Amino acid sequence: MTELKTTALHDMHVALDAKMVPFAGYDMPVQYPMGVLQEHLHTREKAGLFDVSHMGQVFLVPADKDFATAAKALEKLVPADIQSLEPGQQRYSQFLNETGGILDDLMISRLGLPGYEHMLYLVVNAGCKIDDYAHLEKHMPETVEVQVKDDTLSLIALQGPTAVDVLKQFNPAIADLIFMTHTDLELSGNLETPIWAHVSRSGYTGEDGCEISVKHEDAVRLTKALLSHVDVEMIGLGARDSLRLEAGLCLYGHDIDTSVSPIEAGLFWSIQKHRRSADAGYLGAARVASDIADKTTKRLVGIQPEGRAPAREHTEVQDMDGNTIGKITSGGFGPTAGGPVAMGYVARKFSKAGTDVQLIIRGKSRPAKIVKLPFAPHNYHRGA
Repeated sequence: MTELKTTALHDMHVALDAKMVPFAGYDMPVQYPMGVLQEHLHTREKAGLFDVSHMGQVFLVPADKDFATAAKALEKLVPADIQSLEPGQQRYSQFLNETGGILDDLMISRLGLPGYEHMLYLVVNAGCKIDDYAHLEKHMPETVEVQVKDDTLSLIALQGPTAVDVLKQFNPAIADLIFMTHTDLELSGNLETPIWAHVSRSGYTGEDGCEISVKHEDAVRLTKALLSHVDVEMIGLGARDSLRLEAGLCLYGHDIDTSVSPIEAGLFWSIQKHRRSADAGYLGAARVASDIADKTTKRLVGIQPEGRAPAREHTEVQDMDGNTIGKITSGGFGPTAGGPVAMGYVARKFSKAGTDVQLIIRGKSRPAKIVKLPFAPHNYHRGA
């Protein structure tokens, strides 16, 4: 049995009496004594602090220090437009295989720090990162270096309506960020000595907030300083999952994988207009273009079960005549929504909001409706 990896915050999780579970090869906190329900609600109401250091952090560094060199190379692997990124901007996209299936989804940032604007910074999923790194090494030209920083950098996320109010006490400039922008700066506040950090106004809960990348040796000190604020509580993977589900955000290995394309997964919005043609030049472009045109392919939708019983992953979805039309990929109780919520794939002709469907739960048919995502409104800060 392979020994589980640990993050720089592992001892702190244990000291805080977290329930630890194996996740993507790491020993990670699934919940704290507060419990998943209260952790979820606390994040929606104040500020939740997540250890996401198990995720992969990697830089693409062009030898000629020309941003276009790195951007063009990455555009062969993702459907998003990378060349148009300005310094300090980030974009969500997906690694695709030759047949347009999703290998992973990721965040892509162009550094804004003077002298480093030529570099790209990627954050990838923990369970896929080893394969992602191999994929990058295989396809990046010799002129672009792949620098994996998992051995030196930690990543934490502070999410919720008061998250930025807390963070601006460490550096007021953080309040100037808008959703999907980032900066590199010093954090001071109640820290004895400043900490250099990469801070992006983003996250995966549907709430406002930031993801913060710091050196391993600074992670515990920063986490303790953040936790000293009355609004901040540590939050585990359990609430992280219910928060992202209510926000209608895909989880790799469940809602997206190599069997689906970005179009089927409802990620059309993440592909800029001039990147939607079959000749756009990235792996899987033909499949993406085909799925845009094809009205018969499946689509990821929100599904609202009636009653109180949640519909879990793999639950069969039927039309009102008893024909199988799809399956649930993520499901559970939505604390903010006040009832069961789910996401799943159905044949496209059944994907319109308001369509009545049936869910087969424990051998019994349960009524449900197709609904528009998200289940809880997004509260991203997009500026004045």
